[in-house]
Amino acid sequence: MRSAIPTPTISAFEIGPLTIHFYALCIIAGVALAIWLGNRRFLNSFPQGVGVVADVAVFAIPAGVIGGRLYHVVTSPDDYFSKNSRALDIFKIWNGGLGIWGAIALGSGVAFFYYKRIASAKDLPSFAYFADALAPGIAIAQAIGRWGNWFNAELFGRPLDAPWALSIPLQSRPAGYENFETFHPAFLYESLWCVLIAAVLLAARKRLAPGSIFLLYITLYCFGRFFFEAIRIDSAQSFAGLRLNQYVAGLLFLGAGAAFLKFYRRTR
Repeated sequence: MRSAIPTPTISAFEIGPLTIHFYALCIIAGVALAIWLGNRRFLNSFPQGVGVVADVAVFAIPAGVIGGRLYHVVTSPDDYFSKNSRALDIFKIWNGGLGIWGAIALGSGVAFFYYKRIASAKDLPSFAYFADALAPGIAIAQAIGRWGNWFNAELFGRPLDAPWALSIPLQSRPAGYENFETFHPAFLYESLWCVLIAAVLLAARKRLAPGSIFLLYITLYCFGRFFFEAIRIDSAQSFAGLRLNQYVAGLLFLGAGAAFLKFYRRTR
């Protein structure tokens, strides 16, 4: 076998009675950095918003986790409701399985609701400005969170024989791929793509219409996600040769992209 990226041999460690999962640590680290960066960006433009990002995050982050898990369960029902599965595994989020679409949908909805409640009291701008401030941090959080998939030996693609291929242990290989040792590191592709997105968003011109940066984030992420999904080999609902997440990514790309271009033209 050629040189390849190894899969970690451990995914958790114990401190007394507690089991700490690296998947959870990656998500926590990403969220912490997103809150810090989002707060800094928001206060640079609206200094009266001290504490607002943290206050909203208290409600939006749990909602995002719940939304992400619900999306994953609904789109992968066989993992939890088939004859050989256990429904209680739904609550084992440390094993992976958070759908970004559900996380953004429910997390953004709760953030919008709570932000509106406190915006008038502190003379804050519309939610569009708030979303723009958070967008780069969200992309960075996704980039960091994807490394949790590495520890769990998941989110890899078709077999690949290349120096950057990911070595997957036999017990983690999907049925039909037992004889292959190395695969596309889809988690790494998406992580790097999210870093690039964050860089683009941070460099975006401030004269863009409010909400444009968040729309650009959705557009760029969905563009990359469509192709990353195409190389994945884990089980997923498919229709007409495309995975469900490809349809979702494609539709959101078109919708967010059209909205971004509409707002962008208004600023020219």
